Amino acid sequence: MAKLQNLDPITPMFAQFKEKTGPIVLANTFFVPKERREAFLTLFRRQAEFMKAQPGFVSLQMHKGTADSQLLMNVAVWESTEAFATAFGSPEFQRMAAEFPNDIVSYPHIFEQVDV
Repeated sequence: MAKLQNLDPITPMFAQFKEKTGPIVLANTFFVPKERREAFLTLFRRQAEFMKAQPGFVSLQMHKGTADSQLLMNVAVWESTEAFATAFGSPEFQRMAAEFPNDIVSYPHIFEQVDV
């Protein structure tokens, strides 16, 4: 399973699940060794198809770092933290998440829009 690391050590993603708000954006940056990128994306596409079918899902995009970076970033929009937390905690999603090798590192964080 990929290692989950906190992007913000004061506010880990699981603590953010308690905040009842929405819509939200999940920004999840992954460190993926170059030799694992295609296998990672194959597994991620399966997860994405599952998530797209879940209540409260809005959209998803995957981005890759430039200049031969080993980073990928998923940006997903959900109607609420509750909807995302329910989908994330589902046994089916957790089984898929367990398939990622443990040399993948994930830095997930939940955001909400700020007017500027």
